Amino acid sequence: MDPCEISPAYVRAIAPYQPGKPIAELAREMGLEEKNIVKLASNENPRGVGPRTRAAIERTLAELSRYPDGNGFELKDALSRRYGVDMAQVVLGNGSNDVLELVALAFLGPGRSAVYSQHAFTVYPLATQARGARGIAVPAKDYGHDLETMAKAVDEETCVLWIANPNNPTGTLCSPAALEALLRRVPERVMVVIDEAYNEYMPADLRADTVKWIKRYPNLVVTRTFSKAYGLAGLRVGYALAHPSVADVMNRVRQPFNVNSMALAAATAALEDMEFVARSFADNLQGMRQMREGARGLGLTYIPSYANFLTIRVGKANEVYKRLLKRGVIVRPVGGGYELPEHLRVTVGTEAEVERFLSALAASLKE
Repeated sequence: MDPCEISPAYVRAIAPYQPGKPIAELAREMGLEEKNIVKLASNENPRGVGPRTRAAIERTLAELSRYPDGNGFELKDALSRRYGVDMAQVVLGNGSNDVLELVALAFLGPGRSAVYSQHAFTVYPLATQARGARGIAVPAKDYGHDLETMAKAVDEETCVLWIANPNNPTGTLCSPAALEALLRRVPERVMVVIDEAYNEYMPADLRADTVKWIKRYPNLVVTRTFSKAYGLAGLRVGYALAHPSVADVMNRVRQPFNVNSMALAAATAALEDMEFVARSFADNLQGMRQMREGARGLGLTYIPSYANFLTIRVGKANEVYKRLLKRGVIVRPVGGGYELPEHLRVTVGTEAEVERFLSALAASLKE
């Protein structure tokens, strides 16, 4: 007997998440020098981290032999003051992916269901399936969430409804009015998760004030991350803001010390470095313009994006992806579970990185 057969069938049926290819791996495969490789596959901040954050990281080095603060007091306190919520409403995670898993662990299981959109972040179906719950995938509308149809898809077994805003990998956006209309319509027994990983890259006038909505909708969970605009992808720290009773349940299934000391210190410092975040936002706008103009110049279409990446239609995307790898440029194909076999998702990098990508893409399309 294969010992793996004792694992539940719904776990064995999971297709593992495929992250973006690391620079070191491509260097080994292709015999390239790492310094000559451009990675635009994982939506990282090309500016790195801010000076305040770097100083905070260095201060933690002397204490790495000790366990972190399991409650994350300083970061929770900083988030509480920033967003005007009680500390009891904050849940910390090893990246926002961890927080999304906590929602699934706390509220999903066999005999329950979760609703999510086609083309939405792949963690939603993965987290749902890993708990033995039934996934309800709603066809996308213009590559984005069809919120009205998603609300209609809620059935008697539905306990979670997942929304990415902006969405990954399409970059599409739901308006504040549409989001609140959905919240008014969905039964209170359904947890509505609004994943705002790319919130800091949106213009302020397009952002929904979701944190304030929590008082009116206790079934709302807002998740965010320090991996994107704050530049801390390598340290993995995210958080959820929720009604105190919801946060309490999530914290009951959270692993002790799930956020390390360096990540806690770095995130606390990064939260105060709004000059760095503002500059990252401005640089992203410029880089997005450069990438859109470059795509149009090559005769390509793309999905309008409100995040720090652009998803471009290139035809046989997997073939173009492989040609780009040979030229030392890593992007992300979004076929497979994302059902976008003709598209590549490309992170907005520095001006030089975007130019390198566009040049490599032009050559790859001619092969």
